[in-house]
Amino acid sequence: MVLGGHQIVVVVAPVAPGRLPPRVPVPPPRSFLRTVGASLRETLFPDEPWRAVAREPAGRARALAALRYAFPCLEWLPAYSLAKLRADVISGLTVASLAVPQGISYARLAGLDPVVGLYSSFVPALVYTVLGSSRDLAVGTMAVGSLLFASMLGPAVAPAAEPEMYARLAFTATFFAGAFQAALGLLRLGFLVDFLSHAAIVGFMGGCATVVCLSQLKGFLGLPHFTHDTGLPAIMASVFSQTGQWHWQPFVLGCCLFLFLQITRYIGKRKPMLFWVSAAAPLVSVILSTVLVYLIHGEKHGIQSIGSIKKGINPPSIHSLLFSSPHTWLAAKTGIITGIISLAEGSAVAKSFAMAKNYHVDGNKEMIAFGAMNMAGSCTSCYLTAGPFSRSAVNRDAGCRTAASNAVMALAVLATLLFLTPLFRHTPQVALSAIIASAMLGVVDLRAAARLARVDKVDFCVCLGTFLGVVFASVDIGLIVAVAVLVLRILLSVARPRTTALGRVPGTTVYRRMDQYDTARGTPGVLVLRIDSPIYFANASYLRERIARWIDDEVDRIRAAGEESLRCVVLDMGSVASIDSCGTKMVEDLKKSVDKRRLQIALANPGSEIMRKLDKSEVLQLVGDEWIFLTVAEACDYAQSNCKVGTGLQSVASPDEMV
Repeated sequence: MVLGGHQIVVVVAPVAPGRLPPRVPVPPPRSFLRTVGASLRETLFPDEPWRAVAREPAGRARALAALRYAFPCLEWLPAYSLAKLRADVISGLTVASLAVPQGISYARLAGLDPVVGLYSSFVPALVYTVLGSSRDLAVGTMAVGSLLFASMLGPAVAPAAEPEMYARLAFTATFFAGAFQAALGLLRLGFLVDFLSHAAIVGFMGGCATVVCLSQLKGFLGLPHFTHDTGLPAIMASVFSQTGQWHWQPFVLGCCLFLFLQITRYIGKRKPMLFWVSAAAPLVSVILSTVLVYLIHGEKHGIQSIGSIKKGINPPSIHSLLFSSPHTWLAAKTGIITGIISLAEGSAVAKSFAMAKNYHVDGNKEMIAFGAMNMAGSCTSCYLTAGPFSRSAVNRDAGCRTAASNAVMALAVLATLLFLTPLFRHTPQVALSAIIASAMLGVVDLRAAARLARVDKVDFCVCLGTFLGVVFASVDIGLIVAVAVLVLRILLSVARPRTTALGRVPGTTVYRRMDQYDTARGTPGVLVLRIDSPIYFANASYLRERIARWIDDEVDRIRAAGEESLRCVVLDMGSVASIDSCGTKMVEDLKKSVDKRRLQIALANPGSEIMRKLDKSEVLQLVGDEWIFLTVAEACDYAQSNCKVGTGLQSVASPDEMV
């Protein structure tokens, strides 16, 4: 056989007639508690998080290791050097130049006071410095989370009419988001976030970015009123119903700023060494537009400004949280949904950067850090924070060495809060709209969508359905579409598993799929089927009927070709990871069915759990130990030598007759 350009000689040792092949053993019994404990350990602790603690000698060393595990900052603080400090200061100040205008912009997008966006880049960043395990992640507000807050909380409490109540509701939703994130991390349930697939996230983020860009027409056109709905029809209706109030001055200014931001973004991508150009561009655009509006008295020309921003550090808001309000459930729902979305984005960014730099990020510890910073933030007038890609990419490109860059950014934001906020009084709203629209273009990942369309059409349909649901209906509908399609796909993969016919590759004992390998040939008188799924109550009935149909099709083919009659059906169980009581009943019914047709059934390569369950259900004794084989080749050779010729021509019994 020639494989990969190399000639491989395979010695085939068929089983002699009348000689039994090596027996597949039944594993020793295990107690129920031990089995459950092993399953829970593999599910919740696959990475053995306390290995570093356990290997230390008992006493002070182990206590210090436990502290390092709980507070990741203790891992890099002892070896912190002046060179690392210099790198973190540069990257932190660079990120701060982006965080200040983005924070103000995203807070307005969420319907909150602009200063809340600055608050949200101060306290949460300090918390993440202590608890975060990523060296590159830069925390702060995110556009998609801000949009979700506005779209989910706005219909219940209007931000313009009741700003204080809306802010309290936003802080409460942030608290619930943090509590949910921390609970996932503490209970080691981070794998639940993985159920929101990459395809769904690409479509959802792209849809949200599209809606956010369209909603910025309010700032570009200088409209006094705008819809709170996020669907495309509602946004377009709101824009064209106010044609008499359009202003060309903010539109021209906004287009110029948007073009400036896109040019600097292009420069930063083409010349990585000039990353600071795109990072500083939002702050430069804010400064230039503020000076221009101040000089020309922009309010007289339809250019609206954001107004005064309060000075001072974060005021406490713990007493503003609403735990016994009619809107508490709405805040909890908003917090859970936004918490999942922010975790999905932040975890993906942290892990991708960690892989690029060859270090490890603990996903569950990241969830605890996210939860802690959001709960702390909700008590200090902050709303939802995460690890947005734009800030983190700037932080990485600026050469950050540790999470201390977040502390530097927080101190820079603190200086802004204490001394510089009055300078933003004449900042035009259209400048913030241009910053948001420019940032959102980077969220629309057309390359990822094109790759999904090329690689997996089902994933592309998930992506497209989620995108269309967000754009044409609402963010809620988009999420429902994404979750519904993903759940349906999981259910179909479980309830309708794949079964394939195998054939032997000439000159080897290897059996492979006949629809994939043109050279694979079936064994005369033997039908080999592989089941590519665990056998559960959800698919046992389907597998019984599908295997019966395979036998019928094989009998018809043999009859048409005039070949040797079917004598044995071999089930390759190598891909069957587990089986339940319905699965063992399916094997028992299948055995009775093929017996009626004077055929033999054989099982090849069953795993330890399969053997244990078949033995306890006495199905193993029904099939016969001599018909359980280590490999498919042994099963086929033994069947050819020892099976009596059966007719195999009568119809397969119906599922009711099997029982």
